[in-house]
Amino acid sequence: MANNIPADEDGRPAGGAAAEAAADDGPGTTPPRVVALGGGHGLHASLSALRRVTTDVTAVVTVADDGGSSGRLRKELGVLPPGDLRMALAALCGDDEWGHTWSEVIQHRFRSEGDLHGHAVGNLLIVALWELLGDSVAGLDWVGQLLGAHGRVLPMSSVPLDIVAEVEGADPARPFEISTVRGQVACASTRGRVRSISLVPEAPPASHQAVKAVREADWVVFGPGSWFTSVLPHLLVPELAQALVETTARRMVALNLSPQKGETDGFRPETYLEVLAAHAPRLTLDAVLADTRVVDDTSRVGDVAKEMGGRLFVRDVAAADGAPRHDPDRLAAAFDEVFLA
Repeated sequence: MANNIPADEDGRPAGGAAAEAAADDGPGTTPPRVVALGGGHGLHASLSALRRVTTDVTAVVTVADDGGSSGRLRKELGVLPPGDLRMALAALCGDDEWGHTWSEVIQHRFRSEGDLHGHAVGNLLIVALWELLGDSVAGLDWVGQLLGAHGRVLPMSSVPLDIVAEVEGADPARPFEISTVRGQVACASTRGRVRSISLVPEAPPASHQAVKAVREADWVVFGPGSWFTSVLPHLLVPELAQALVETTARRMVALNLSPQKGETDGFRPETYLEVLAAHAPRLTLDAVLADTRVVDDTSRVGDVAKEMGGRLFVRDVAAADGAPRHDPDRLAAAFDEVFLA
């Protein structure tokens, strides 16, 4: 179907709430251009905070989900898995009635005895626009405009991917045996310890809009999120990885609040950085953000951060009730402090 809808020079729908929000900053102010990398609940947390700090935020999202509604749509229609993209769009919705309502609508899942059971409304909406427009980025931009999203959501690759993990001790009877596990769900739920990951297809094509956003950013934020299945895959897409190394943007890692069973069992705060460095030896950092309840000894994680070129910031960013989730206002305050430091 021909796309005759007005668009800007980057192919985005002209106008919209995000453009209006940017104009509200007034003359003489330039919000930082921030690119956030990840997927799932971790990226949702960082985006919920970042939209409170800047009107210029872009999410670059993993496209390897093979479970649930996303997996079914990917298998049946051959499309990118829309679930993590949908969650990122929901996180960028505003706090007004429009934003709350649309965030709930696209996150809503059908409950039935039929084929629609488990499908998220947002997944179906995104895929419908992909089919109508024939362009994954354009479809996401139009959903973002409908939602009044305070930012942009992009896939990290133009093709759906599979994650392959080297796992130690997947079979409890052979705790030191290394085996291969394929698929995001299988990698995230393995009973063993993930040692490294690769992608299928190998060296996949990057979304050129994502590469452009990284190269033009002021800050790039890695995490929080599932380390092997949401954060590290970006560094295995060659063109995107090159942009992440070469960009003039400053780079920050926002550390997780707790290890993820199987995927990061036994990880200490510095382990996330060590694994990041192992997968991307040329990558340097400017800042590492951690919660006060997670870092009981700042010396080791501070040393590793320094080895990667970065400075450690330890702040209260977790929910006040003690749950292992980020508080968007606290995280926003910490982001703002780091950006200005």
